[in-house]
Amino acid sequence: MIRILVVEDDPNLRKLMEDVLLDERYTPVPAKNAQEALDILDRQHIDLMITDIMMPGMDGYTLTEQLREAKYDLPILMVTAKETIKDKRRGFIVGTDDYMVKPIDEEELILRVKALLRRAKIVNERKITIGQVTLNYDTLTVSRASERITLPQKEFMLLYKLLSYPGTIFTRIQLMDEVWGLDTASAEHTVSVHIGRLRERFYDWKEFSVETVRGLGYKAVRNDEG
Repeated sequence: MIRILVVEDDPNLRKLMEDVLLDERYTPVPAKNAQEALDILDRQHIDLMITDIMMPGMDGYTLTEQLREAKYDLPILMVTAKETIKDKRRGFIVGTDDYMVKPIDEEELILRVKALLRRAKIVNERKITIGQVTLNYDTLTVSRASERITLPQKEFMLLYKLLSYPGTIFTRIQLMDEVWGLDTASAEHTVSVHIGRLRERFYDWKEFSVETVRGLGYKAVRNDEG
């Protein structure tokens, strides 16, 4: 039973998200504000949290930041009417895992929830398996049958990030923030250089690929049949 905390002050939207989650056989746990969400988290295990940003009292940014400071590592999906890069950047800085803009598309919501739950499993196991390929976070290695490649740390983290969210497009700025950190002096061009190196190393590996999405960024494609 997967419990998903839904933190939303709009009762109609909260009920909609509950119904969508129930249809997928998840167990929604509703909360009308951040304080109620904190009380719930103190009492029971929650596998994933969906939170609005603009709420009376504590907002979603502060709620997420407090949870991360308290070492809660559950996946967090922010759902909000705010859609500027500045707003999204702030959300990622305080510790959200994904971001979704209102009005809610029900299919997109479920796809994002499933991706975050899959990512959480990857984080716990510290490895990704794609067919016969295994990425091991602890050893920075990519293995297939008798082949074993140890990557430089940044290359590995970049590939691991992309393959943790197959099909998701990441901008260069997002990847810089995730892999190199917000305070890095490296230029965005660094991402392109590392992507090029990964493509050279794995050009003949059919299990996955890293693709450029023109004008947007990069995404990984998995082929578990490869």
